[in-house]
Amino acid sequence: MATGERIRFFRILRGMTQKYLGTVLGFAPGSADVRMAQYESEDRTPKTDLTAALAEALDVSPKAIAVPDIDSMDGLIHTLFALEDRKLIRILDADGLICIRSNIFEGGSQAADFEQRLRAWQEQSAKLRREEITKEDYDRWRYRYPEFDDTRIHIAIPPEAPVQKKRGRKPKLKD
Repeated sequence: MATGERIRFFRILRGMTQKYLGTVLGFAPGSADVRMAQYESEDRTPKTDLTAALAEALDVSPKAIAVPDIDSMDGLIHTLFALEDRKLIRILDADGLICIRSNIFEGGSQAADFEQRLRAWQEQSAKLRREEITKEDYDRWRYRYPEFDDTRIHIAIPPEAPVQKKRGRKPKLKD
């Protein structure tokens, strides 16, 4: 999630209006909602001090609002938290092992799409372990994803153009 989406998510979670949150942050009451709408729509990006103030007002870590740095453990964990908030993943204990899995039962079509992408990745990883592909092939697949994804299970196929019905005749189907 982008910063604006996170701000909106936590604002709604806390039951705040844009105007209320904006006034808590010290914006003039007449423009507080407009300013918050600008941040939530990504028209403006909050600076570090405003991110800290937003985090305090929303009772969250600034790392939960800012676009996470996935090269740090804290950033990676906050990325996973955001995916959980979007109902794309859930964390489980499976026989003493911590597991993260796609949440296809609650996450709707986005979670199903995410599941398909994870399956494509798992297939490539399994091919590497079985030595059906080289490490170079595996890395090429990952670093150029989805360009070299030969499973194509995640790609939406555009529907064909609608067939025009003629009166009194069955519609012709395209080959």
